[in-house]
Amino acid sequence: MAGTRIRCVGAIVHDADGRLLLIRRGQEPALGLWSLPGGRVEPGEDDATAVIREVAEETGLVVEAGTRVGSVVRDAPGGDLYEIHDYACTVTWGRVEAADDAADAGWFTPGELGGLPTSPGLVDALTEWGVLG
Repeated sequence: MAGTRIRCVGAIVHDADGRLLLIRRGQEPALGLWSLPGGRVEPGEDDATAVIREVAEETGLVVEAGTRVGSVVRDAPGGDLYEIHDYACTVTWGRVEAADDAADAGWFTPGELGGLPTSPGLVDALTEWGVLG
């Protein structure tokens, strides 16, 4: 029997220099790996509200959610699946500071991503979607 699909969102945020915002996960899934800021959509939230909340919680930045760039499905504990919808976002206020379940946060050039331990499939998905320049 197929597991439950858990709706999640992620934020694709670039700075003025074209660097991508990533967080180092402070808890499972992908503990210790770099990934896009994001997480589960809470009951009663739409995707835009969820992605704005998650970015603020994990990085301290206030963003405006834009269009959906792409979606992936990843394994979750217990046979469930994370259905992750990633959105282009624009920073409207703040500076990056790791918070909530993020162990670290920062801006990275596309060339730097290859040397980082990233969550499974992240670089492939971002490359496929044309996000890495």
